[in-house]
Amino acid sequence: MKSGYWMVSALLLGLLISAPLLTADATKPVVLFDQGHGQTFVIEKSGDLHLSGLANLFREAGFKVKTARQTITPEILSGVDGLVISGPFIPFTASESATIKKFIDRGGRVTIMIHITPTVSNLLKDLGIASTTGPINEVVNVRGGGGKDFSVTRLEAHPLTRGMKLFTVYGAWGLNPELGNAKIIAKTSPISWVDLNRDGRFSPGDAAQEFGIIVAGSFGKGEFVVFGDDAIFQNRFLKDDNLLLGKNLVNWMREKLSGRLSI
Repeated sequence: MKSGYWMVSALLLGLLISAPLLTADATKPVVLFDQGHGQTFVIEKSGDLHLSGLANLFREAGFKVKTARQTITPEILSGVDGLVISGPFIPFTASESATIKKFIDRGGRVTIMIHITPTVSNLLKDLGIASTTGPINEVVNVRGGGGKDFSVTRLEAHPLTRGMKLFTVYGAWGLNPELGNAKIIAKTSPISWVDLNRDGRFSPGDAAQEFGIIVAGSFGKGEFVVFGDDAIFQNRFLKDDNLLLGKNLVNWMREKLSGRLSI
């Protein structure tokens, strides 16, 4: 009898000790990094152009960080709170785009960072976002040679731009919301341009105007943000103002999760 009693007591004690750990882990919000669309820059590697630094920002904020290397389906997004899509080289299918839109509609948070636009065209269209056919050439606040690397200083008030005066991009595509569900929160100067005829210089017929660099919007219960550049959050560039933008991104996603985190 005594032997059986102690065995049961030990079992109950083990359950009591392990239960809080399981509960604590279960309460963590989950952010999923899509790595199933030919992404070259991933969260598991620490090289200059990889995204381990961004993933660590999410972990430090209390998120459970996961990756997906499959087609985006409702099953893949089950139990996920936030989805990060950075630098895909393989296009999203119409079905995947519809799934992601439904995920947002139900309350999910989605971040899209563009390396090239053709791979996200279906998704951008479903979100009501138009993009330029080529990268932006800036004239002011240019970093280094050429006009592809530049600082963005024209910021609108938003949780993503909180406390910021600028951030820097390294080859960005212009964005424009076409529905009433989104707005530009960071944009270029009015004299930036896109080389429409691809002759390598500004010439008549090229598009010269201001372009959106960050667009934030919503569908149903959820929200999304699109960045015209994926280099912003790569390890080499995740510093100074770009680091603050990364932290704001994490906080924006955390704040939108209705207090599931308490840190």
